[in-house]
Amino acid sequence: MKRSSADIIRSYGPFPGVGPVHGVTYDGRHVWFASRDGLSALDPETGEIVHRLDVPAHAGTAFDGRHLFQIAGDRIQRIDPVDGRIIASIPAPGGGDSGLAWAEGTLWVGQYRDRRIHQVDPETGAILRTLESDRLVTGVTWLDGELWHGAWHDEGSELRRLDGATGAVLESVDLPEGTLVSGLEADGADRFYCGGAGSGTVIAVRRPR
Repeated sequence: MKRSSADIIRSYGPFPGVGPVHGVTYDGRHVWFASRDGLSALDPETGEIVHRLDVPAHAGTAFDGRHLFQIAGDRIQRIDPVDGRIIASIPAPGGGDSGLAWAEGTLWVGQYRDRRIHQVDPETGAILRTLESDRLVTGVTWLDGELWHGAWHDEGSELRRLDGATGAVLESVDLPEGTLVSGLEADGADRFYCGGAGSGTVIAVRRPR
């Protein structure tokens, strides 16, 4: 397994009036992050919050190119990013749902407590496939056909690249001691955005090569 230390490019926040970060996604322009009672859109160039939606936002966040998906309690809600209107809702798998990602027409749900990653039908919530992990899963994303997830272990965090078919760990990127990851998203190019849990921050990590 390939192993390296994270190259942190930039840290954003904490932001006034915004609590812990529970989920992160990227719409091609803005980084959206969940903070329990709202979704905030962060401009990664300026570091400023440019838009906010007052919706329940308890865990992972995803973007399918048109809509946001947000874990809210035991549901996954599809949200209009312009006005915050909830368009549809499906049941979440349960078991400590944490991370959320969109890839190739399906949702991927990371489970913190159960240490699993589910592929989920976005129309019905049905579980299509499950990968097991030996770490607490704190975020999930896809980048160039590769599945990555955030993990907590022994008070530390790492980003792990998995074999998308078997769940085998192919690569690990260690975060600095004391850094907690709560939500993970790739920008489709050279960086990951990671939620900083109770720190109320979002960090950008360079994609390892």
